Amino acid sequence: MIIHGHAVEGKVRDNKTRCEHYHGRRDIIAIKFKCCQTYYPCYKCHQEKTNHPVSVWKKDEFAEKAILCGACGYELTIHEYLHSQSICPNCKASFNPNCKYHYPLYFENN
Repeated sequence: MIIHGHAVEGKVRDNKTRCEHYHGRRDIIAIKFKCCQTYYPCYKCHQEKTNHPVSVWKKDEFAEKAILCGACGYELTIHEYLHSQSICPNCKASFNPNCKYHYPLYFENN
């Protein structure tokens, strides 16, 4: 699905990047997976559509634009996203703060 000019793969439900797995009011981000440089709404969508393991973004790559706000289409750097207080710096839409529990699936821990 094309959302704000970006291809978002997976089981996308709407034009705000919500998917079959995560579709609450604040589930409005997609993550560009380092391994395939493709936006997916979540790790489950990635697992279902690809046949390769996830590569996490390393700390020295946190300046990369890898988070897509489903509300406005703004691409956040990983650093911006991690320091956003779960709010888009462009449109002020609220992101799901529970995504922090999936941090190690996407980003290097140490």
